Amino acid sequence: MSRTLGIALGLLVLGQVPMNGGGKNDGGVVVDKAKRTITIDAKIAPRKLPHLKGEIYPIEVIASWPHPKGKKAHETVVTIEALPSAVHQGLVDLGLKPGKPVMGGEDEVPQGPDVNVYLDIPQPDGGTKRITIDRALIDSRTAKPFPKDVKWRFTGSVKIKPDPNKNEEVYGADVSGALMVVFPVSNQTVLQTSLSMKYEKFMKLDVNTAVLPKEGTPVKLVLQPPAK
Repeated sequence: MSRTLGIALGLLVLGQVPMNGGGKNDGGVVVDKAKRTITIDAKIAPRKLPHLKGEIYPIEVIASWPHPKGKKAHETVVTIEALPSAVHQGLVDLGLKPGKPVMGGEDEVPQGPDVNVYLDIPQPDGGTKRITIDRALIDSRTAKPFPKDVKWRFTGSVKIKPDPNKNEEVYGADVSGALMVVFPVSNQTVLQTSLSMKYEKFMKLDVNTAVLPKEGTPVKLVLQPPAK
């Protein structure tokens, strides 16, 4: 583990992950308490990764570290460089309390406060267009859009022991690199949806290329708790 990551994880345990004066950290995370938003630097992810020999996997993740750091980089909408634990701390700073993540299980549903999720996409005129994250997804078999009524929930990540021979626990999402998962395929993440695992067999998701820009385009991932 790098010294920087070790420090960040240690501070997370104390509830003190630094945000460089309440603003931006090295991973591109900006917390705006006035607007109640967290903005994260991201890029549209590639759908084909060379080491997978052209095979394309269904989308199960919204945001992940890129390959090879990210364990879910082959099935994500955007890639990020931010520490998931920094995003977790940002949500806590906005007054949210993490709930309970889920891993597998047909009927168990992830729990936690709702969070709205958007993408800010650059436009030719120099401005940006904000879309809800459901618009970035379609079913690859039916071309139907992702359901608008699916909720995103701040579950927080489980802690794990990277070395089974040591008692040291770390924030699991800072190992997997997964920030948001659509189905509870991993509990090493910060946000999960209101969908249980049983819905995975009914949806084969892909990116909506009619809405998203080309792969590699810088975008902003925006998280915002619903208005009180």
